[in-house]
Amino acid sequence: MPVKVLQQDKTELRVRFIGESHTSLQVLRERLNSDKGVDYANYFPGHPDLDEPEFFIRTNKGVDPAKLLKKLLSDIQGDYTALKI
Repeated sequence: MPVKVLQQDKTELRVRFIGESHTSLQVLRERLNSDKGVDYANYFPGHPDLDEPEFFIRTNKGVDPAKLLKKLLSDIQGDYTALKI
């Protein structure tokens, strides 16, 4: 999952996910918004033929948004890896 960082500071992160669908971004948004360290998280799809979706995360004071994003992505990956059918 290629990611381009558009803006980053102590409590805010704006990234662009290259080639990702709305389905995976909705899962990520739900997981982020349910985390106590997150104040707000959402993604903006842009034009379907021209733009890659942008994701915005604002965390509570003292929570690094980039570290939190990496942790939750790892958790989601683990959830799907552990799936047995």
